[in-house]
Amino acid sequence: MEFVGETLLTTTSLLFTILPLLILARVILSWLPQYRYSQFGEIIFSLTEPILGPIRSRLPQAGMMDFSPMVAIFVMIALQWIFDAVIRAVFGLDF
Repeated sequence: MEFVGETLLTTTSLLFTILPLLILARVILSWLPQYRYSQFGEIIFSLTEPILGPIRSRLPQAGMMDFSPMVAIFVMIALQWIFDAVIRAVFGLDF
C-alpha cells in the first residue's frame, strides 16, 4: 500500500511541476508573437487554455493585463499541498 501512496505522490508532484512550467512558457510565448503561432506555441496554448480559460472568464477585466496565469499557479500550489497532505494521511506516509 505504501508503494501506491509513493507513486501517487510522485505523479501529482510531477503534474504540479509541469503545469506551472507550461503556463510560464505560455506567458513568455505571448510576449513573442513570432513563436506564439509556431507549432510549439500552438501545443503550449492548447495544453494551457483549458486551465486558464475558465479562470480568465471569472476574473474582472484589468485592462490589457491577464492575471489568470498567476491565479492558476497559486491555485495549483494550494492544490499540490492539499493533495500531498491527503495522500500522506490516507496512505500513512511520513510528512
